[in-house]
Amino acid sequence: MSQMLNIAAEELENPLIPPIPELVIGLIAFVIVFGFLAKKLLPNINKVLEQRREAIEGGIEKAEAAQTEAQSVLEQYKSQLDEARHEAARLRQEAQEQGATLIAEMRAEGQRQREEIIAAGHTQIEADRKAAAQALRQDVGQLATDLAGKLVGESLEDNARQSRTIDRFLDELEEKAEAAR
Repeated sequence: MSQMLNIAAEELENPLIPPIPELVIGLIAFVIVFGFLAKKLLPNINKVLEQRREAIEGGIEKAEAAQTEAQSVLEQYKSQLDEARHEAARLRQEAQEQGATLIAEMRAEGQRQREEIIAAGHTQIEADRKAAAQALRQDVGQLATDLAGKLVGESLEDNARQSRTIDRFLDELEEKAEAAR
C-alpha cells in the first residue's frame, strides 16, 4: 500500500507548479537580480542608448547639412558651367569675327600689293619701252647718218646737225605711222 500512497502523492503534485519554498526563493532571487540590474546596469544602458540616439540624430542633421551644402555646390557648379559655356561661345564668336576681319585685311593687303606690283610692272615696261625707243632712235640715227654720208659722199660728223636731222626724220616716220593707223 505504501506504493499506492506514493503513486497517489505523486499524482497530487503537479509537475508544472513548483513547491512553495522554491517559488519564494526564486522570487527573492529575481527581485535581487532585477534590483541590481535596475540600479547598476539600466542607467548605463539608458546612457548608451541616449548617446546612440544623439549620434543618430546628429548624423541625420550632419547628413542634411551635407546634402544642403552638396546641393548648393552643385548649383554653383552648374552656374559656373553655364558661365563657362557662355564664355566659350563668346570667345568662339570673337575668334570667328577676328578671323573674318583678318581674312578681309589679308585680301585687301594682297589686292594692294598686287596693284603695286602691276603699277611697278607698267612703270618698268614704260621705262624699258622708252629706253628701247631711245636706243633704237640712236641706232637708226647712226645708221641713217652713215648711209646718208655714203650716199652724199661727204662725212656728216657734226653731231648737233646730225641729231637734228635724225630727230626730224624719225618724227616724220612716227607721224606717217600714226596717220596710217
